[in-house]
Amino acid sequence: MDLLAGKSSQGSQAPQTADRTPHSDDSRIQKCQEALLNRAKGSPELSSPSPRLTNLLLVEGLTDLQLKEHDFTQVETTRGGWHPAKIIALDRLFLPLSRVSIPPRISITIGVAGVGKTTLVRNFVHLWAQGQVGKDFSLVLPLTFRDLNTHEKLSADRLIRSVFPHTGESGLVAAALPKILLILDGLDECKTPLDFSNTVACTDPKKEIQVDHLITNIIRGNLFPEVSVWVTSRPGVAGQIPGGLVDRMTEIRGFTEEEIKVCLEEMFPEDHTLSDWVLRQVQADRALYLMCTVPAFCRLAGSALGHLSRSKLGPQDAEPWTPRTLCELYSWYFRMALGGDGQEKGKASPRIEQVAHSSRKMVGTLGRLAFHGLVRRKYVFYEQDLKAFGVDLALLQSALCGCFLRREETLASSTAYCFTHLSLQEFVAAAYYYSASKRAIFDLFTEGGVSWPRLGFLTHFRSAAQRAMQAEDGRLDVFLRFLSGLLSPKVNALLAGSLLAQGEHQGYRAQVAELLQGCLRPNVAVCARAVNILHCLHELQHTELACSVEEAMESGRLAGLTSPQHRAALAYLLQVSDACAREANLSLHLSKGVLQSLLPQLLYCRSLRLDNNQFQDPVMELLGSVLSGKDCRIQRISLAENQISNKGAKALARSLLVNRSLTALDLRSNSIGPQGAKALADALKINRTLAFLSLQSNSIRDDGARSMAEALAANRTLSVLQFSSNSIGDGGAGALAKALKVNQGLESLDLQSNSISDAGVAALMGALCANKTLISLNLRENSISSEGARELARALCINSTLKNLDLTANLLHDQGAQAIAVAMRENQALTSLHLQWNFIQAGAAKALGQALQLNRSLTSLDLQENAIGDEGASAVANALKANTALTALYLQVASIGSRGAQALGDALAVNRTLEILDLRGNAIGLAGAKALANALKVNSSLRRLNLQENSLGMDGAIFVATALSGNHGLQHINLQGNHIGESGARMISDTIRTNAPSCTVEM
Repeated sequence: MDLLAGKSSQGSQAPQTADRTPHSDDSRIQKCQEALLNRAKGSPELSSPSPRLTNLLLVEGLTDLQLKEHDFTQVETTRGGWHPAKIIALDRLFLPLSRVSIPPRISITIGVAGVGKTTLVRNFVHLWAQGQVGKDFSLVLPLTFRDLNTHEKLSADRLIRSVFPHTGESGLVAAALPKILLILDGLDECKTPLDFSNTVACTDPKKEIQVDHLITNIIRGNLFPEVSVWVTSRPGVAGQIPGGLVDRMTEIRGFTEEEIKVCLEEMFPEDHTLSDWVLRQVQADRALYLMCTVPAFCRLAGSALGHLSRSKLGPQDAEPWTPRTLCELYSWYFRMALGGDGQEKGKASPRIEQVAHSSRKMVGTLGRLAFHGLVRRKYVFYEQDLKAFGVDLALLQSALCGCFLRREETLASSTAYCFTHLSLQEFVAAAYYYSASKRAIFDLFTEGGVSWPRLGFLTHFRSAAQRAMQAEDGRLDVFLRFLSGLLSPKVNALLAGSLLAQGEHQGYRAQVAELLQGCLRPNVAVCARAVNILHCLHELQHTELACSVEEAMESGRLAGLTSPQHRAALAYLLQVSDACAREANLSLHLSKGVLQSLLPQLLYCRSLRLDNNQFQDPVMELLGSVLSGKDCRIQRISLAENQISNKGAKALARSLLVNRSLTALDLRSNSIGPQGAKALADALKINRTLAFLSLQSNSIRDDGARSMAEALAANRTLSVLQFSSNSIGDGGAGALAKALKVNQGLESLDLQSNSISDAGVAALMGALCANKTLISLNLRENSISSEGARELARALCINSTLKNLDLTANLLHDQGAQAIAVAMRENQALTSLHLQWNFIQAGAAKALGQALQLNRSLTSLDLQENAIGDEGASAVANALKANTALTALYLQVASIGSRGAQALGDALAVNRTLEILDLRGNAIGLAGAKALANALKVNSSLRRLNLQENSLGMDGAIFVATALSGNHGLQHINLQGNHIGESGARMISDTIRTNAPSCTVEM
C-alpha cells in the first residue's frame, strides 16, 4: 500500500539477505529513500508544506480537557485558540532543546481529528527522503496503525521487514545503522487500547506477540531501545502512554483566520465571488467559524456551502438561508453527496424517488457500521467488519458513498475503510439511529430485548441521551447533537424526500426538548455533558433557555438564575457567546453556589469580570484552584468591590506561583490589608506573566507598600501598578522609590490619595532621575506643596521617559507651578500634564504660557479649577499662536471672562493643532461668544468645544451656531446651561444641523 498517499504502505516483498558492509548500509538507505520518494509522486500537499506543519507547538503534556473531552468540545471550549507555547521547527523536532539535553527517544505529536497529523508525517518522510530534515537519522520507517490492525501477532523484526525489506533478514538488528526513526501514525486507530500496566515484557525481537503488546514493548524500550519512536494521535488516546515514558510532546495547531480564508480560496480558485461568499457565511456564525480552525472541517464546510450557493434556483433564491447549526451544515453536505437538492415542489418525480431510495439504502448500509463503530470506539473498518454488519461491498463503489467513506489498501494486501472525517461517521450514525429507532423493538446500543411498553422513538432518544451523559470521554456528544438536529424544522425541510419524511419532526420536537432539559440535574459543577445538552437544544432550534439567560447577563439579573438548567445555559454561553468571548461579565450578585458550578467553564474564559458579588475568602480558594489549573486560559480577571481579606489574597497569591496565563488582576475596593499585599508581593517575585495589578482602596498602608517594593525590585513583567487610596504615606512612597531605581519593567504607577507629602515626593523624584521605564505617574490628591514641586521640576529636567504626570488636587500654588513651568522649557518627553485644583493663579499661567512657546512635546494641559483669570488665559492664548504640539486644553472653572475668551479666539484664528478646548463654567458672555464664533469661521483643527455654563444667552449661542456654516472640522459642541430656553434651543439645533450636519450639539 502507499504509505504517503494515505495511512497505508505497499504490500510485502520478499526479504533480502542482510549485508553489514558500509556499502550495503548505504545501499539500503538509498533504496529506502527512493521507495519513499516514488510513493510521494502525485501528492499535491507535499509540494509546499503549510507553515503550521513545519512549526509545531512544544507542549508540556496533556490537559484534562484533551484527556476527557470530544475533539469538537476541545475546539469549542478553547475557542480555537492554543496555549502560549514555544515553537519547534520540523527540522529540529528530534534534536536536543539545549546543549546539555539529549535527543528524545519517545516523541508524541497530538492533534484533533482532521488537523493534519498524517499529512505532517507524510511531509516529514518526504523531506527526509530528500535530505532536508532528520539528517541525523540513517533510516526512517513509517508505519500506520491501520496496517498494524490487520495482524493479530507480530515479531518486531517481521514487522519492520514487512514494511521495508531493504533492512535485511534480521531487520533493524542486522542493519546496525547508527540512528533509526520508527514512526507510528494514528494511535487513536489502534484496534486494541495500549495497556502499559498489564503487558508482559518482551526483549526478543523475533518472538511473535500481540500487536498492542509489541507496540507497548517498543515504547518501553524493551525492544529496539536505541531506536527513536514518533507517535501521532488524537489527544485523548495519547493519554494511554504514561507521561514518564514521553520525552517530547508537540501539538499541531489549527488554522488561523488568514489560513481559513486561503483554504476556502483554494477550494474555489476560479470563482473569487463564491469563495468570498462562503467565507462570509462561515464568519457569520461564531461556532461554525471556530470549528473551521480544523482543516478537514473547513473543507467540509466549504464544500457544503459551495453546493448551497450553486443550488440557487433563480433570482428569488439569491440569498438562501445559510446553516447556523452543525446538523444544517452536514445536511447540505448530504444533499451535495446526493448530487441534487433531493426534493422538488409538487409531486415527487421518479428521479427523486430513486435518489430517496439510494440515500436511505446508503444510510441503512453505512449507518449501522458508523453507529456501532462509534459505540465501540472503532473508526477503521476492514472487509470482515463490513461483512459482519451486512454492508454491500458493491454499494461502496458508488459516488454517494465516496463522499463519506475512504478506501485504502493495507500492508497485508487487504482493504481498510474509514469515514473521511470523524464527524461524518457521527452524522451518518445519527441518521441511522433516527431512522432505526422508529421501528426497532430492541435497544439499538446493545441489540438486547426491550419490553413492548417502552418502544418508540422517544424511548430510543432517551436511551441515546442517557448514554451520552454517561460517556465520560464525550464520544457520543456530537452524535447526540446530530440526532437532536434531525428534528429541527430547517433540517427536515432540507432532507425531506431524501432521508426524512416531510413534517415528521413536529410530533417529537417539543417532547425531545423537554427530555433534554430533564437531563440537566443538580450537580456541584456543570460538566461538559450538561453543556452539550445546550448544544443539542441549539441544534434542535429550541433556544429559549439560552436566550433568557443571555438577557439576564446583559441586564445584570443573574442573581435569580440558580436552577440546574440556568447554570448549564450560563456555562454554555461562556463557551459560545460573542460577548463572553470578549469578556465574561458575571458581576452583580452572582452566588457562590453558581460560581462553584461554573468552575470547569471559567478555566477557558479569556477575560472574567466578577465585580460586586460580595465574594469572600472561601470563593477565592475556589478561584485560586481554577487559576492554578494546567488548563487555565484566563488572561484578565476583575474582583473589584467584593469582601476579600488577606486570606483570600493569599489564596490568589498561591495560584500566581504556578499560573502562566493571567496578565491582569483587579482587586480594587477590597480589604486585603498589609498581609494580603505581602502575599501577592511574594508571588510577584516568582510570577512572570502578570502585567497589570490593581490594589487601590485596600488599606495596605506603608507595610504593604514596602512588601510590594521588594517585589518590584525583582519583578520584570509587571507594567501597571494601581496603588491609590491605600494610606501608604511617605514611608511607603520612599520604599517604592528605592524599587523604582532598579526596576526595569514598571510603566505606570498610580499613587493617588495616599497621604504623600514633600518628603515622599522627594524620594520618588530621586528615583525618577534614575528610572528609564516609567511612563505614567499619578500623584493626584496628595499633599505636595511648592517645595515638593521644586523636586518634581528637578526630576523633569533630567528624566526623558515620563510622558504622563497627574498632580491634580495638591497644594502647588503659583510658586510650585512656576517651578514646573521652568522645567517644561527643557523637558521634551512629557505629553500630558494635569494641574487641576492647585491654587494656581495668573502668575503661574504666564510662566506656563512662556514654557509652551518653547516646549514641543506637551499635547494635553489641564488647568481647570484654577483662578488664572483673563490675564492667565491671555498668556496661554498667546502661547497657542506659536505652539504646534498642544491638542487639548482644559480651562473649566478658571475665572475667565470675555477678555480671556477674546484672546483665545484670536489664538484659534491662527492655531492649527488644538483639537479640544474646554471652557465650561466660566463667564465669557456675549462678547466672548462672538470672538470664538469669529475664530470658528477660519479654524479647521478644533474638534470639540465645551461652552457649557458661560452666560452666552440666546444671542451668543446664535453667533456660535451660525459661525459653523464655514467650519467643517468641529464634531461636538456643548451649549448647555446658557439660558437659551426651549424655543431658542430648537432654533439653534436646527441652525447647527443645517450649517454643520456632522457636528453633535448638546443643548
